[in-house]
Amino acid sequence: MLGRDELEIAKNLPADGCALAEAQQYTRWLATHHYENFSVVSWLLPSRLHQHFYNVYAYCRWADDLGDEVKDAKHALKLLDEWDEELQRAYRCEAKHPVLIAVGETARACDIPIEPFRDLLIAFRQDQTVHRYSTWDGVIEYCRYSANPVGRLVLYLMGYRDAERQALSDATCTALQLANFWQDVARDLEKGRIYIPLDLAAAHGVAEKDITDKNFDERFASLMKDLISRTRALFKTGSALANRVSAEFRVDVELFTRGGCAVLDAIEAIGYDTLHHRPAISRRIQARLLGRAMISRIAAPFRRTTNNGSRTEEASLAADRHA
Repeated sequence: MLGRDELEIAKNLPADGCALAEAQQYTRWLATHHYENFSVVSWLLPSRLHQHFYNVYAYCRWADDLGDEVKDAKHALKLLDEWDEELQRAYRCEAKHPVLIAVGETARACDIPIEPFRDLLIAFRQDQTVHRYSTWDGVIEYCRYSANPVGRLVLYLMGYRDAERQALSDATCTALQLANFWQDVARDLEKGRIYIPLDLAAAHGVAEKDITDKNFDERFASLMKDLISRTRALFKTGSALANRVSAEFRVDVELFTRGGCAVLDAIEAIGYDTLHHRPAISRRIQARLLGRAMISRIAAPFRRTTNNGSRTEEASLAADRHA
C-alpha cells in the first residue's frame, strides 16, 4: 500500500492498522535517520512535543518521497492522491497507514486543520508536471505550497495560530526553500528540474541551455548573487518571528534563519558554482550556529529596555497561543 515496495523509508514500516505506539515508534525512527542539513527535533524543544514533531516530519517525508522517489510521474500522482485520501481518513479516525495513524493523533492533540497537510501535496503533484519556472513570482507561488505549510504546522505544534506569526513563518520558510534550491541546482538538474526563475536568469545573460549544460561563468555567479540577495531579504523579514514566540521555542526558531543563511554563506564560499558543487553545512558550523543562537537568546533580556520586564512579555506571548 502507498509505495511500501518502492520507497527506502518503508523498510521499517509496521503493518497497516498497527497500534498507535508502533506507528509512533516508526515515525521516531524515520525522523532520527534522515539526510537533512539540520536535526528535525533538537534537544532544546520541550519533550512533550518531540513525538508530534516526529509524526509531522514523517508525513512530510513520505509525501515528498512519493513525489520524488517514484520514477513514473503518473504512478507518483496516483500515490499522492491515495496519500491525500488516507490523510482525510486520518481526520475521520479511519487511517490504516502507520504514518497517518500517528499524524491523526497529532492533529487531534494539537488541533491542527487539514489544510496545511493537503497544501503540501499540491506542490508535490506540481513537481510531476512542472519542471521549469519562467518567473520569480512563479517560484514564490510554488514555495507557498512546498514550504510555507511546514512552518504553519510547526506553529500549530507550538500552539500559535494567528495570521501575524504565520506571515513571518511564511517568509522564513520560503527563504529556506529558496536556499535549498540554490544549493541543489545540480541535484535538481539530475531530476530534470530547474527552480531558478528563467526571467532572472535571462536578465543576467544566462539561458536555460547554459544551466542544463552546466556552463559556469561570471554570468551565473552574478545570477546566484541576485538570488541570494533576494533570499536574504526574506530571511530578514521572517527573523522577527523568534521574538514572537515564547522562550522555550526561540533558539529553535532562530536556528531556522541562521541555518538557512549558513547555506547561502556556503554557496558564496564555493564561488557560487552550484552547477557542479553542492555546498554542505558541517557539524562544526552547525554547533557554532547553535552556540550563537543560544548566546543571542541569553543576551536578549539585557538588551531590552521595556518597562514591564521579561515575565510580562512571556505571559503576553503565552496568552497569544490558541488565540
